Amino acid sequence: MTIEDVQNEIIDEFAMFEDWEERYQYMIDLGKDLPIIDEKYKTEDNIIKGCQSKVWVHANMEDDKVNFTADSDAIITKGIIAILIRVFSNQHPKDILEANTDFIDKIGLKEHLSPTRANGLVSMIKQLKLYAIAYQTQLN
Repeated sequence: MTIEDVQNEIIDEFAMFEDWEERYQYMIDLGKDLPIIDEKYKTEDNIIKGCQSKVWVHANMEDDKVNFTADSDAIITKGIIAILIRVFSNQHPKDILEANTDFIDKIGLKEHLSPTRANGLVSMIKQLKLYAIAYQTQLN
């Protein structure tokens, strides 16, 4: 599945809910299903800077594709990182770097987050793309 396919799937899923209370609950549920990061990766080096909550992300490369695991100490933030990992995990670094994140606006996520959470969302995307840069460099 391409990044765009996954994004369209998420847009369709969010469209099924009538209000943001239901969408928040859905994000919480996605966070609960997030494959948890191994405890050994819950280090300062893996904390995303710029998030109000603690968010840890770890990346590794398998078959020229980047795979992410993550965790957060806040349920909404955990749902946000779960969505991003679903979009970017198991993708080629080049595709991650070239991907747009318009789907976030299409599902209305950014406008329904507090300013600090919206900043955290931007920091999460930036960090995932930084991992992709590092892995793309290894491939070249």
